[in-house]
Amino acid sequence: MKLEEKIIHVLTKTHQTLSIAESCTGGLVSNKLTNISGSSKVVKLGVVAYSNEAKVKILNVPQSLLKKYGAVHESIAIAMAEGVCNLLKTDFSIGITGIAGPTGTTQTKPIGLTYIAIKTPTQIFNIKCLFNGTRRQIKTQASKETLKLLYKNINSPKITPL
Repeated sequence: MKLEEKIIHVLTKTHQTLSIAESCTGGLVSNKLTNISGSSKVVKLGVVAYSNEAKVKILNVPQSLLKKYGAVHESIAIAMAEGVCNLLKTDFSIGITGIAGPTGTTQTKPIGLTYIAIKTPTQIFNIKCLFNGTRRQIKTQASKETLKLLYKNINSPKITPL
C-alpha cells in the first residue's frame, strides 16, 4: 500500500480531516493524496499559495513575518499550516515552503531548502530539509518527506480520534 493510501485510510478510519497549503511543491502533495479513491471524505482543501500576496490574503500569513524572514522560513510554514487549517477547521493541516530552484536562492537560503509544518489537533511539528537535484526532483522529494511526516503524526499515540 502506498503511503498516501495509508494516510487516507487512517484519516477515514479515525474520521479526521486534512487541509494543505503548498508553495514550492505546487500542489504535488494534494495531487498525490487526491489520487486515492475516497480522499474527498478527508481532504477538505488544498491551496497552492505561491506568491506572498496569496499567503497573506488567503492563508492570513502575517505580512510582518514575510518581511522579517522572507517566504522560506519555518515560521512561514507554520503560519501556512495554521492558516489553511483555520479556513475549514480541519483536524490536521500541512504548510510547505521552500526553494525548488534553479533561481530564488540567497547566501543563506540555497536551492532545495524546504520547511514542512504539520499541525495536529494538539501541536505543530516543523522540519527543515535540504534536498538536492533538479526542480522536479526537489518538489518530488519535498512531497514525499511531507507525506512521511504527516503519516508519522496521524499515527501518533498522543492523538485521540474524535
